[in-house]
Amino acid sequence: METHPDIVAMRNRHEMAERATSTPRAQAIEALAFLTGVYLAASPWIAGFNNLTVLAVNNLIVGISYALLMSGGFGRAYERTHSMAWAACALGAWTIIAPWAVSGDVSTTRTIWNNVIVGAVGLLLGLAASAVASERRSSRSGTSAR
Repeated sequence: METHPDIVAMRNRHEMAERATSTPRAQAIEALAFLTGVYLAASPWIAGFNNLTVLAVNNLIVGISYALLMSGGFGRAYERTHSMAWAACALGAWTIIAPWAVSGDVSTTRTIWNNVIVGAVGLLLGLAASAVASERRSSRSGTSAR
């Protein structure tokens, strides 16, 4: 039973996914993404958003979502959750445009710069996570063709 081709293939996929998450690069991306999400969630109180409660709630929800997305499910299985990295990119892009889309008239440059910088970092980390997943997929398909 242990030599059945399906079981062997499943075991190989599991080992590759485990190796993907154990690389220092993948672990660094996951840790930085988690910290980015936590900061985004807390940023209204750290940066001092004044009278922008809708944007504060937006940052709280998006930050928690980003942190859970990048550390909860994505970090455990890069190959199966490749599209989740693109969702992280979308959350980063949303964070950049949120001050104008959510609040309308944003008069504080602190609010704008906070969201633009954190959104750009989130977007770049999502792209980096996607690149790690793509590398693992291409290396897996390259070895299976032999």
